[in-house]
Amino acid sequence: MIESCVTVSLVSQAKGGPFVYWDDLALACEQAASMGYDAIEIFPPSVDSVPVKTLRQLLSEHNLRLAAVGTGGGWVLNKWHLCHAEARVRQQARQFISRVIDLAGDFGASAIVGSMQGRFEGEMTRDQALDWLRDGLFELGEHAKQYGTPLLYEPLNRYETNLINRASDAVEFLESIKTEHVRVLADLFHMNIEEGSIADAIRTYGSRLGHVHFVDSNRRAAGMGHIDFAPVVTALKETGFAGFASAEALPLPSSEEAARQTMVAFKQYFGAQGPA
Repeated sequence: MIESCVTVSLVSQAKGGPFVYWDDLALACEQAASMGYDAIEIFPPSVDSVPVKTLRQLLSEHNLRLAAVGTGGGWVLNKWHLCHAEARVRQQARQFISRVIDLAGDFGASAIVGSMQGRFEGEMTRDQALDWLRDGLFELGEHAKQYGTPLLYEPLNRYETNLINRASDAVEFLESIKTEHVRVLADLFHMNIEEGSIADAIRTYGSRLGHVHFVDSNRRAAGMGHIDFAPVVTALKETGFAGFASAEALPLPSSEEAARQTMVAFKQYFGAQGPA
């Protein structure tokens, strides 16, 4: 069964980014539960900034789960990434992501590697950057193995990385990583830019798919852009996907309205049950 999820950012320096809720974890959980969401996905500045005890209480109180934890705070605040030219910085990136894996794993959730995958630039070649990325994802995927949850790798659009942008390239790359514990996060916003057919790209991912960012072409809530979701959802069901469809969307016209619109679309396409 595909389940619903909504994003919560705790990184004040990332204001303006595509997260439905900001800063107020308690309010986010309260509203998410009232709208029938199954889970939340959080984007913290660091592991130490996450109020773990409070988070557990809020999830329990509102009958929610933690679906995933983003690692992009390491890029936003420190400019760490897995392909950095300096070995010291690459190691800092791995350590940061490893700690996020531990945090997420304790909740049965996955960590996401998106912006922290990095890019190649200067004298670095693409092949060298991909080698470093491959090594990092292997190590981190094996680290996630102990929690029974995969590490989620998110291909981004060409304006955010020059490494891997399309499903066919992502699958070829993942096949070169000697671990079964790295899966794909398919973000429909990025795919709308890069893919000729989002539905066909979903089919290309197949069983490698671990998480979906359910968002529209303009990075607003599903139903507020021009993506045709019907064939996309059909493709998801054909692959047997049974993870979370998460609203990583801009909080427009407001957080509450973006969350509500996403749930309207989720119920329309996935047949979700829950409060109106």
